[in-house]
Amino acid sequence: MIAMLIITAALTFVSFMVDRKKTIKGIKKGLMQFLKILPTLLSVIVIISIVLYFVSDKFLMGYLGKGAGLGAYISAAAIGSISLIPGFIVYPLAGILVKSGVSYAVIAVFITTLMMVGILTIPIEARYFGLKTTIIRNALSFFGAIIVGTLMAFTYYLM
Repeated sequence: MIAMLIITAALTFVSFMVDRKKTIKGIKKGLMQFLKILPTLLSVIVIISIVLYFVSDKFLMGYLGKGAGLGAYISAAAIGSISLIPGFIVYPLAGILVKSGVSYAVIAVFITTLMMVGILTIPIEARYFGLKTTIIRNALSFFGAIIVGTLMAFTYYLM
C-alpha cells in the first residue's frame, strides 16, 4: 500500500511538471467523483462493519464444519455473499478452516461467493450499472459459485 502511494505521488509530480493545468484539472475531477460517491461508500462501510462485528470464527465453524452437511454449502454461500474480506485475509482464513475440518468444496463456495457476489456493495454497483444488471450479475455469480463448489467436491473426491 505504501509503495502504491509513493508511486502515485511520484507520477502525479511528473504529470504536474509536464502539464500543470491538466494535472490540477484531473485532481479536481477525481476529487469531485470521490465526493459524489462518498455518501454511498460510507453507508456500505457502516453496513460492512456491523455485519463483520457479528460474524465470528466460532460462528463460521458452527455453520461450515463437517457436521453441517448440505447446510455448510448454503452457509458458505450466504456468508461469502455478505462478507467483504480481502484475499490476503481470506486465504489464510480458508487454510485455518480446512485444518479445522471444513471441506475444500465448502471453502471453494465460500471464496467464490466472497470474491464474486457482493450483497453489501449492491448500492454502489447499482449506481453505476443499474439495479437490474447488478441483480442479474449477483444471481449468476451466486449460482456459479454453487456449481464451482459442486465440481470441486466431485473432482476432489475422485482424485
